[in-house]
Amino acid sequence: MAGPLNLEQLITFLLDAPMFGDLDPVELSEVVHIMQVQHLREGQVVFEEGAPGDAWYVVYEGRVEVVVDTGDDDRILVTYGLRSCFGEMAILDGSPRSATVRAASDGTVLKFPRLSFQVLLDEGNLAAFKLVMQMAKVLAARQRDSTMRIVEMLRRPTDADVRRRLAPIVEAASRSE
Repeated sequence: MAGPLNLEQLITFLLDAPMFGDLDPVELSEVVHIMQVQHLREGQVVFEEGAPGDAWYVVYEGRVEVVVDTGDDDRILVTYGLRSCFGEMAILDGSPRSATVRAASDGTVLKFPRLSFQVLLDEGNLAAFKLVMQMAKVLAARQRDSTMRIVEMLRRPTDADVRRRLAPIVEAASRSE
């Protein structure tokens, strides 16, 4: 794992992260002061499904995996690596976590606490608003991808009951576009 990180390293790193691409170094320096550095060991849980949505994260080093409990076992939905963000929905709505995130390797994440981020928004901080806009774009892209996957499943010859159960989900997702 990396040693202590200085402000210049963090700003340089984040400027190359897609979520922060619209920010200039001055704007980023206004946001980075609320950030916390969290070192992880492989298998360590970052947050659990159902926990309060209290922060969002950027992977600085290593990998994390998004996991849901299927009842029989855990299913890995996606693995995120360098510069990937996760947990953004918590910033927008504060809802409980929809999945568990755990370290897939030793690593480091940059944590942005929801309450501190909300203070920036309440103060009218332009960088915070730019980040919310970028989060909305990321979440919209994920929604489109999920909808496309479900549509593809509907187009395949499958059990009629599966089609019947998936159709309302696609309809609801399509209304939001």
